[in-house]
Amino acid sequence: MQENKHGFGSTIEAVAYPTLLLLLMWIFWFLQLQLGPSSSKFGVRGQDWNSWMGLLFMPLLHDPRHIDHILGNSLPTVLLFGAVVYYYRFVALKLLTVSWLGIGFLIILFAKSGGYHIGMSGVDYALFGFVATSGLIRNYRPLQVISLFVLFIYGSFLWGIFPLVPEMSWEGHLGGLLIGITFAIYYRKEGPQRPKLRYELEKELGIEPPDLEGEWHQRQAELENMREEQERLRKEQMQIIYHFKKKAENEE
Repeated sequence: MQENKHGFGSTIEAVAYPTLLLLLMWIFWFLQLQLGPSSSKFGVRGQDWNSWMGLLFMPLLHDPRHIDHILGNSLPTVLLFGAVVYYYRFVALKLLTVSWLGIGFLIILFAKSGGYHIGMSGVDYALFGFVATSGLIRNYRPLQVISLFVLFIYGSFLWGIFPLVPEMSWEGHLGGLLIGITFAIYYRKEGPQRPKLRYELEKELGIEPPDLEGEWHQRQAELENMREEQERLRKEQMQIIYHFKKKAENEE
């Protein structure tokens, strides 16, 4: 990946990498159509270390019986991964790798035994957690807008971290969200920051901020002195001096 002059990833990368990942997801889904529901056995099962190979394939697998599963994960993957690649290119690959493998590992450790966990949604939650938390910590509006847009399009997105739907991998969603938040906190001092205000830049440069209140009081004092001086001159101009000589008594 290459940085542009602002330190971001390039626009080409932000489009190309999510598109390639999306293409890979759909290729696997069409392969699953041929294999049928049995393809889910390449996912991950809770409390089952024999399913460790699913750590590699779980995010790419989706329910072949319902296209809504892969459709629901497609747009968030493109938007969120694209945002991470563009704004945080230095951490994009790390976050994708850790969430890809880490979510499956957490499922094996903590999820109840039962069916296989599949789908990209856990990774999407990691990306969302990273983007949303980074935008909040830095008060960086572009990331906040992307996060709000995802929530607007998928209003039930955050409900996925609770065990409300038996068929939903809420353990994977919660694990992904925690991974994303952890990454955002760890890398909080890197990447794009909120544009600094003038007084913040002056403070960093050691420039003393102007004493606006002191300057105002000084100006008021100068104006008051000017008014007093003008009043004094006005009174001097109006003063009338009478010169007279007292008449002698013999001149009466």
